[in-house]
Amino acid sequence: MKKTIIKNGEELQICSKCIYDETVSGISFDEDGVCNYCHTMERFQEEYKTGTPEGEKKLSDIIAQIKKDGKGKKYDCVIGVSGGTDSSYLIAKLVEWGLRPLAVHYDNTWNTAIATENIKKVLDKLNVDLYTYVIDNKEADDIFLSFIKAGVPELDASTDLAIAELMYRAAAKYKVKYIFEGHSYITEGIAPLSNMYFDGKYIQSIHKKFGKLPMQTYPLMTFGHFMKWTVFKQIKKIRPFWYINYSKEEAREYLEKEFGWQYYGGHHLENRIVAMQHSYYNYRKYGIDNRNLSLAAGVRSGLLDREAAIDEFYNHEPYLEDGLLDYFKERMHLTDEEFESLMKTPNKRYTEYPTYKKRFQRMRPLFYILAKANLVPMSFYVKYTAKDKVE
Repeated sequence: MKKTIIKNGEELQICSKCIYDETVSGISFDEDGVCNYCHTMERFQEEYKTGTPEGEKKLSDIIAQIKKDGKGKKYDCVIGVSGGTDSSYLIAKLVEWGLRPLAVHYDNTWNTAIATENIKKVLDKLNVDLYTYVIDNKEADDIFLSFIKAGVPELDASTDLAIAELMYRAAAKYKVKYIFEGHSYITEGIAPLSNMYFDGKYIQSIHKKFGKLPMQTYPLMTFGHFMKWTVFKQIKKIRPFWYINYSKEEAREYLEKEFGWQYYGGHHLENRIVAMQHSYYNYRKYGIDNRNLSLAAGVRSGLLDREAAIDEFYNHEPYLEDGLLDYFKERMHLTDEEFESLMKTPNKRYTEYPTYKKRFQRMRPLFYILAKANLVPMSFYVKYTAKDKVE
């Protein structure tokens, strides 16, 4: 059954199950008005048996194997930490499960003080070692600014790829075969590819064309590196929240009580460049409101009331931290006029720049095998090897 909603004076079809509407890139609806993203989540639930005794058993077996493989080693797994809810809670669970993780943090030099303090509070109490890699701040800013000049929405793509590369490097250094990630499709969903695409060739090509400084300290993941880590080193990526029930609200309460951890105001807002991307840049320039990811995911899983989520998304603007926009312009050395000029440049997508996407597509059968073996995330296979559906 087709359902519609009014958005900015326009009548749009909206999914009858979640809150995605027809403006979401790559969306389609079945005869009942349910979107393809909801069906993808249903397939994930069936595949991973999320929140069932069978799912818990799968995760328990994985943890037992990690302990077995990690005997005699200083660490038996690696986890990336940001000071946010998911990674902070997951590392506490890893210790609770009897694992010996090494925490890895990529400092893109835009951390909030809250995030930095959260990392310290949690890791100190858990007695977990931390490896932090700090990029040159001018180089980091040059990469971020190059994406704005390119007219693409993935302002912070370089951070996501860098932490992935650094976790692989740390795992290889300590001969660890397992990396843990705090992603949960139940609470976060999976972003449409045109909202957030990144790979090493994409980042390198945009920076080469629009950047001014040489890329010297940025930990770039090339295709060769990606193949080395996944196919030859066979370092697995494990996402426990794909197997077990997970509630962000309960996680925050636990972290606040046990560690004095502090909340930072919203999904991924623990880092100021990410906050800029989500709260202002994507929303104002592309009409992309990243809140729909977690809101739609919460509705699908029954964690959020659908009508309340619709009201939040369609009737309220994203939260913007006081002073964030001015801080961004000042740090990037942009006048108000220069910033506004960049915001008015033609909008572009990843398909207009060199990427590894076509190569990923050609290798789709291999990546399916790797995903089934936990050597790449299943979400990578679903998003990066599918045919392009960018509007």
